[in-house]
Amino acid sequence: MSRFLERLGAGAPIVADGGMGALLASALPRLRCPEEANLRAPDSVIDVHLGYIRAGAELIETNSFGANRPKLARHFLEDEFEAVNAAAVRLAREAREVSGRDVFIGGSIGPLGDVAFDPAALFSEQAALLEGRGVEVFMLETFFDLTELETAIAAVRTVSSLPLVALMSFDAEGETLAGVSAEDAADRLRALGVAAFGANHGAGPAAALRALARMRADGTPLAALPNIGLASMSGRRVVFPHATPEYFGDFAARARALGARVIGGCCGTTPAQISAVRDAIDDDRRPVGPLRVRESEPVSPRVVETEDSMLARMLGTGEFAISVQVDPPLGSNLEALLATASAVRETGKAQFVDVNDNPRARARMSGIMAAVAIQRVTGVETIPHLTPRDATVVGLESLLLGAHAEGIRNLLAVTGDPPEAGDYPGAHGVYELDSVGLVELIAKLNRGEDWHGRAIDNPTAFFPGVAVNPTAEDPGLEAERFLRKVAAGARFAMTQVLFDLEPLTAFRERLGGWPVPVLVGVWPIRTTETLIRVHNETPGIVVPEHVQERYRAAGARAREVGLELGLELIEGARTLAQGVYVMAPFRQPLNVIELLPGPG
Repeated sequence: MSRFLERLGAGAPIVADGGMGALLASALPRLRCPEEANLRAPDSVIDVHLGYIRAGAELIETNSFGANRPKLARHFLEDEFEAVNAAAVRLAREAREVSGRDVFIGGSIGPLGDVAFDPAALFSEQAALLEGRGVEVFMLETFFDLTELETAIAAVRTVSSLPLVALMSFDAEGETLAGVSAEDAADRLRALGVAAFGANHGAGPAAALRALARMRADGTPLAALPNIGLASMSGRRVVFPHATPEYFGDFAARARALGARVIGGCCGTTPAQISAVRDAIDDDRRPVGPLRVRESEPVSPRVVETEDSMLARMLGTGEFAISVQVDPPLGSNLEALLATASAVRETGKAQFVDVNDNPRARARMSGIMAAVAIQRVTGVETIPHLTPRDATVVGLESLLLGAHAEGIRNLLAVTGDPPEAGDYPGAHGVYELDSVGLVELIAKLNRGEDWHGRAIDNPTAFFPGVAVNPTAEDPGLEAERFLRKVAAGARFAMTQVLFDLEPLTAFRERLGGWPVPVLVGVWPIRTTETLIRVHNETPGIVVPEHVQERYRAAGARAREVGLELGLELIEGARTLAQGVYVMAPFRQPLNVIELLPGPG
């Protein structure tokens, strides 16, 4: 039996250290990541270790939490992988020698997240290097995806027989970001025979205690190493609340009563908090009053049907749908937009208005907000576009929930024009998700869960659509991506603007028929100059030579040709697709009404 396992099973709980990474990041703001300190500021790493040892820590963790290849690569440190991890162990060992105390050295390994490489190989690579330099136990910590943690445990065991402590990060309700409950985590980790499992990082001591209370069952050693509390931003610095050492000492007493055999801290905890943990353990302090865990009341969701969407009903019954596409204003004046929507309603020539989302990457009024205003003022159903270019996953989810509360049901998920094409030089797209991921997010909200799988109070009832381009340079790749979008949850599609229906026919045949209803894009361009510019300068749009020649031959009648061609395309689309959308001129959107065929 290893020395660590002997100590874990006998005597008082093991006192672990606190948050190495957060302290280094605060003290050395020029670091690309905390692990870089192993090479650029080794004395600082040793000083932090010594501070925790002198405060009473018996277990110190190597500064290697994010030292896997993919995370180091994000900071252009992938070539330093071996040096960073080797130095992490060496510095911890040096601190132990300087202190003269017999402390355990834990090899810290954090999650990978989404990676293109084999995660098992990445975990085992780091574990082998850490063990080879002298760690005595592995600390697999701050995981929120239980499957990834199980992968990490299995991978480490292919290269090492050292004890494993498995730690997940829980919120105040005892769930991880991926929706894993503390009970489920305990059941699955217990079956893997790890030395201890429990909670670290997360929402603070109270959240860790709640998770531990739900984990205990058969006496398996637990571990609790929480953040000091919820972090916030002060300028560019991450700051933490000033939890008193006494508060952390009380946490340690409560954690011990719940079965914790390893107790320490994570982000924001300093030697002062670890000293309080040490005192609470040495004094055999008992918690004052019992820990009460309040169970959440189950919520009965109100199911909202997609039949709230007239578009869904029309496409489901085979009715031909017509939408007018508009750009939101560059400022806050909605007058022209509302006038166009009102004309759509009054003439009955179209049923919907679809609203672009910052087209050409130029900052405009939010397409979602413009769509909300159109529906509220005119009663016309909208199809707002949404790109993941300009918002994080959190921002997108927040925007979607607000849009649903305001009655938005239809959405078109689009990649969006590249920010380099916009009016903010040097701007970069967010793109935490692509358009496929955005559809997946919408589908999850429709199932009543957030991006990480946690339940929301009510499922949404969005009718999500996607873009498809029958004139793409690589139609095979475009077809493959289109089918991925459909598999992710797309319920309809809108094509790139077309000036000829032959590519539409060919693309449909390539697919073996439409997997979802399709609306065809029609743009009644009114001048030859604009037509030629669009063909040559607008990505994704192709104007066939015979159409260009038709415009040239028309001379001053180009406007009439545009209207004629538009009507021809609308009529032709009736046998090939389930609807059309017609692009309105930006400066005179009302002019689109004359193109639309009469109702019925």
